[in-house]
Amino acid sequence: MRFFLLLLVTFSLLTGCNSSAMKATLPTYDHFLIFAHRGASGYAPENTMASFKLANELGADYIEIDLQMTKDGHLVALHDDSVDRTTNGKGKVFLYTLEELKQLDAGSWFNEKFPKRAKVEYEGLTIPTLREIFEEFGHDVNYYIEMKNPEQYKQMEKTLVLLLEEFGFLEENESDGKVIISSFSERSLRIMYALEPSLPLVKLQTSYEVKKSTKRTFNKISKYAVAVGPSYKFVNENYVKNAIETGLQVHPYTVDDPSAIDHLEEWGVTGIFTNYIDIYERNVHFLTECVYSLKPFKNEVVFFLCGFKSSI
Repeated sequence: MRFFLLLLVTFSLLTGCNSSAMKATLPTYDHFLIFAHRGASGYAPENTMASFKLANELGADYIEIDLQMTKDGHLVALHDDSVDRTTNGKGKVFLYTLEELKQLDAGSWFNEKFPKRAKVEYEGLTIPTLREIFEEFGHDVNYYIEMKNPEQYKQMEKTLVLLLEEFGFLEENESDGKVIISSFSERSLRIMYALEPSLPLVKLQTSYEVKKSTKRTFNKISKYAVAVGPSYKFVNENYVKNAIETGLQVHPYTVDDPSAIDHLEEWGVTGIFTNYIDIYERNVHFLTECVYSLKPFKNEVVFFLCGFKSSI
């Protein structure tokens, strides 16, 4: 079985994926989506169970989870490929067994860096496995899973597919978009597409890739993915228009500035990654507060909106 699976993946990579395979879809949403970046990471230690639970409580449409892989083959929630920044440990994740990784404190750094948001319960938080996250939330939340540095890990894609299958996320009756998989690695996404074409895939883009993207770029991506994830700072209306016309949704990252939302929504992006789940509500408040002056000026009605003068 493993031999035939390897042949399938190799053939798909060489041919650019099987064009006859069933490609995943995402539903059309009736509201602007909020993807909780590493959970509610503006309020709790990123990629911890506390962060994911808070994101769910605050009403995020998806909880985003970064995946790394341990020395003994466990998928764990961690953004960096080393433990240095967000734990009291040192070294690359792939040098740790799960048992060793579980000894690290993944929460105290947050209290030290953000004392105004510090909580005693954040001390001693551990790095969760993807299995533990699925056991905690089941099918009650939507998952947006990013495969980080897949080239460093042996069979990360296959391990992920098998875990999704074990927890019933690949069943035919599962709702579209319950689990979204993303990566900066085209090769890794093509492997995922070959293994399980029903999974919605998102090609994340660096700032360089965003600036160089054309309709030809989007046509190529659309062969295996359903959306692109660009850095919002480099997105413009034409980028969004070209992506949408190619059949791709646009999911920009990481938007923590309320004033940036209006343009993105107007241009047609589906939703945004943010560290602050309540950013959309704060944006409404922001716009209300910004319209602070309405008065006649030289026979015109002039208003000042967030520092910009307009006349009507």
